Amino acid sequence: YHMIRGGYSPKKLYKVAVYAFDGIYDSRTILHWLKTFTRRFFTQQYKRSCLPDGVRTGTVAISPRGAWCMPSDACYTVWQKEIDELEYEINK
Repeated sequence: YHMIRGGYSPKKLYKVAVYAFDGIYDSRTILHWLKTFTRRFFTQQYKRSCLPDGVRTGTVAISPRGAWCMPSDACYTVWQKEIDELEYEINK
C-alpha cells in the first residue's frame, strides 16, 4: 500500500516496518521480507498487461483493469541497490 499509494522508497518502507513491528520481528527478518517482496513484485510484473504511462485515477489497485499501471521505466536494480545498502548498514 505505502509503496504504491505513497511512493515510499525501500529505506522508508523499512523504517515504517521496523516501527510498526517493533518487539514482534527483528530488523533482519523485516529486511529479509522486504527483499523478498520487492524481488517478487518487480519480477512478476510481466503477468500484468503493459500499458503506456498515463494519468492515475482512483484508489490503489494493482490490477491493470484498475487504476494502477506499472511504470514502464520502473527498475528493480535501483530498489535492490538501496536494499543492499540497508543490509550493509544492519550487518555492520
